[in-house]
Amino acid sequence: MIYYTLLICFISSILLTPFVKKLAFKVGATDKPNHRKVHQRIMPRLGGLAIYASFIIGMLILQPDNPYGPSIIIGSIIIVITGILDDIFELSAKIKFIAQIAAASLVVIWGGVHVQFVNLPFGGQIEFGYLSIPLTIIWIVGITNAINLIDGLDGLAAGVSSIALISISGMALIMGNGYVTAIASLVLASTLGFLFYNFHPAKIFMGDTGALFLGYMISVLSLLGFKNVTMISLIVPIIILGVPISDTFFAIIRRIVHKKPLSAPDKSHLHHCLLRLGFTHRQTVLMIYAMAAFFGLMAIIFSQAKLIGGFFLILVLLILIELIAEAVGLVGKNYRPLLKMMRGILFSTVRNR
Repeated sequence: MIYYTLLICFISSILLTPFVKKLAFKVGATDKPNHRKVHQRIMPRLGGLAIYASFIIGMLILQPDNPYGPSIIIGSIIIVITGILDDIFELSAKIKFIAQIAAASLVVIWGGVHVQFVNLPFGGQIEFGYLSIPLTIIWIVGITNAINLIDGLDGLAAGVSSIALISISGMALIMGNGYVTAIASLVLASTLGFLFYNFHPAKIFMGDTGALFLGYMISVLSLLGFKNVTMISLIVPIIILGVPISDTFFAIIRRIVHKKPLSAPDKSHLHHCLLRLGFTHRQTVLMIYAMAAFFGLMAIIFSQAKLIGGFFLILVLLILIELIAEAVGLVGKNYRPLLKMMRGILFSTVRNR
């Protein structure tokens, strides 16, 4: 049953996207070129509606039974309505943030989707207590915005989200979590159908409707798949989402360093930096796909690693992320502390010989 449903979601997304494209032009949900945008012509940007409609079709067919289901669906409705309004009218950052808080709060408080504790590697637990609810809301809102921030090139957010969904569904399957596997697969199939029109050169953008929905679903599904487990397992979704989380983290650092508001848009995200280095649009997207797949693979390896091996892997990943950030100029052209230190060590070694 699940395989037929996934096929239906995929085909539905392919069939619905052209209709959504026409609708986007009719209601004025278009993206006009400017100094921050990469595209050079007016593009329809309501494509996420096709992803969401296909996902709902799959949910109606499959009807997975889970106590978290109603809150997740109602929360997704809030997110998608917010995205549609933003794609048409360009809502302020404050209104979008309030809507994201509302959707996340509904899932966390009414639905009960929150991490209450983690089991420590050497025994015992860390109880989050009253912090459980705000921390979970911050996670959902943070990941939702992280996916939205990487939606800057044709097929980028859809592809990175698809890779994250593959990783989440695969890990959930390993852990025997059938509900998360099924829901993540439905979102994945719907996204892949849309990617048929969204990969470079794109015929339609997913807009905030798609980026916010995918970010919301990925954040919630990663919580459901890894809640109330070991400290090691809690790190798994963070590794899976390494690309959007890293890009968002360095965007915050960049704005602090340059004394700009955290909500201020810029043209220095990972994909912008790679384009400036001379990579083509398609090469940049494929490189970031490869990075996302690498993080997904590392998450699976990390989940099976022993304690010491796991911490060593985390250390290596953190160093690798910092090196990439410095090499491409994510914070700034002159921000290269680790690279300078490595060059200094190398220079000293060569000189001493």
